[in-house]
Amino acid sequence: MGDGTPRRLDAGALHGRPLKHFDLVLAAFVTILLLSNVLGAGKVAEVHLPLIGAWPFGAGILFFPLSYVIGDVLTEVYGFARARRCIWVGTAALLFMAMMALVVVALPPSPKWGGQAAYEQIFGQVPRIVIASILAFWAGEFVNSWVLARMKLWTDGRHLWGRTIGSTVAGQGIDSLIFYPLAFWGAAGWSNDLVLQVLATQWLLKVGWEALLTPVTYAVVGWLKRREGVDVFDERTDFTPFSAQV
Repeated sequence: MGDGTPRRLDAGALHGRPLKHFDLVLAAFVTILLLSNVLGAGKVAEVHLPLIGAWPFGAGILFFPLSYVIGDVLTEVYGFARARRCIWVGTAALLFMAMMALVVVALPPSPKWGGQAAYEQIFGQVPRIVIASILAFWAGEFVNSWVLARMKLWTDGRHLWGRTIGSTVAGQGIDSLIFYPLAFWGAAGWSNDLVLQVLATQWLLKVGWEALLTPVTYAVVGWLKRREGVDVFDERTDFTPFSAQV
């Protein structure tokens, strides 16, 4: 039934069922999450808009929203419980990355190596940024997954575009509301106006990215459902975020 029409199934019925691609989607989710946090979280870039002029935005916007797209795919195809497990795996990976960066930056550099200052600038993020990033990801992803799973029940599986965009509006909104004030409010080089401006810009751009990627989301979701042979609904799912059980 792997290439046939997906069969409607309650998420609980997936227990013990072999899944062909869940591990690959999980790996993609964690990879994009870690790379986007390493490469783009702390940098403010700038574009010049017609009639507006220079407009700042966080560089992480280029890739971080892809983790939300994959989060949508996980929830839509495999259900909230498996998306929840992926969020916890991603959270653990972020914590380990933060701890590893802290230890590596703190190691005494060899006098023959002249890259310590650059290494500290890139990887020596202050604790408040690390904490803000992890809390924002955790809360935003859970809101995103919860909204999408609930909307799937409300719409009886119709209007995927509405579910993905609606969940992103909520999830990315929570993410941005937590991360930017907690990470940069009152920080050197960040005026309060800049924090609010970047926050609003990030939220709008992330939602815009989700809308632009809707055809890709449709294609991936459709392909995975056909390969797995199921269309999962969270009809009896326990929606608590404080569990990793599936």
